Amino acid sequence: MKTFCPEDTLYTIIERYPETIPVFVSNGFPQMSDQEKREKFAKTISLESALMLKQLDLQIFSKLLNEAIEQKKSSVDATLNQAEQKEDDEALNVVGLLPCPVRLPLLEQFNEFNESYKKSHSIHINHELKAASMGLDWVQENIDGVEDPEKLPDLFISAGFDMFFDEQKIGKFKKDGVFEDTSGLDSFNSLFNDLNLKDPRGHYGMIGVVPAVFLINTDELGDRPVPQSWEDVLAPEFEKRVSLPVGDFDLFNAILLNIHKNYGDEGLRKMGRSLLTAMHPSQMVKSNRSKNTKPIVTIMPYFFTKMVREGGGMQAVWPSDGAILSPIFMLAKKQKIEKLQPVIDFFASKNVGEVLAHSGLFPSVHPDVDNRIEKDKTFMWLGWDYIYSQDIATLINHCETVFNDSVDMTREAV
Repeated sequence: MKTFCPEDTLYTIIERYPETIPVFVSNGFPQMSDQEKREKFAKTISLESALMLKQLDLQIFSKLLNEAIEQKKSSVDATLNQAEQKEDDEALNVVGLLPCPVRLPLLEQFNEFNESYKKSHSIHINHELKAASMGLDWVQENIDGVEDPEKLPDLFISAGFDMFFDEQKIGKFKKDGVFEDTSGLDSFNSLFNDLNLKDPRGHYGMIGVVPAVFLINTDELGDRPVPQSWEDVLAPEFEKRVSLPVGDFDLFNAILLNIHKNYGDEGLRKMGRSLLTAMHPSQMVKSNRSKNTKPIVTIMPYFFTKMVREGGGMQAVWPSDGAILSPIFMLAKKQKIEKLQPVIDFFASKNVGEVLAHSGLFPSVHPDVDNRIEKDKTFMWLGWDYIYSQDIATLINHCETVFNDSVDMTREAV
């Protein structure tokens, strides 16, 4: 069912679907949050014209609007948020955060799988798979105060390092051998041949990754060379001219951890001094239209570079020393593996991998998925040897402290 047309005015879309207001506001239309300003502005301009002025891609933006509309619908088939919850010892419990650009297509596929699973196994699946934008606090609610692994959800899905490695959170259960990777992916996609992404200890299953790349404002670059590497971005000429995805918890901490591993505390200080502003990725693509000092470099998930209109002043650059990776993990309870295995197989499947790779530009680890990324593109991965040799939660806190202190010192000096 078609929800809106490119020729519709912004006012028509918002009046029909008020749930789209946050999408407009976070993508360069702050006046959409004010009723009086909407009356003056939104009635006179079409969606197509407005996006042309903002240099935003119509297809990608429409996808974000449709996601907001679909999330509002009460249909279980569309969102699965209202799925019946059963207090049943035989039921499985699946929770997680899905990357926003792929959440709806993944939910649609999971809904079909779920119906088939219930018919063939007579087992109900309680599931809450929400948008990653909700943050870790929501997942944390499922484990707060839990000491008995029996009371944990049976399967978790989320990106990043924050919670899964914290020994005060899920990490403490991992340490006790509660989880096991039975995804059956003995070899990963050839795109990652040199990275050894598979957990050698067999706890964490990985289904995909979120790469961080650069978006360069060529109008602001001046006579500076285009930064090609992470080291280039840390250079003095980009001090207070870099935008970072601070609010994107999983990717931002992956960036901090990799910078610390490769450049130490001084690298974190340089990155702190380079920070001009913290933006959500959807805001970064139009950062060249800021009225104040504009970032030269924005660091963002690869997906959001596709919102940039061709022919504008923004240029995507894949780092020559590798796009920093935030992993998309799956943790499954060992004691429930027999019942869980079909669910694990679903999330580790080629079909799910293609949704990640093609709808979200989140490369899949499945060996049969065409990630549509050139073979010469490289990645920067923290590495399992490093991960298991560190207290990752403590290290994240250290990295954040060093980074934030440098940001504060830079602002005080201005």
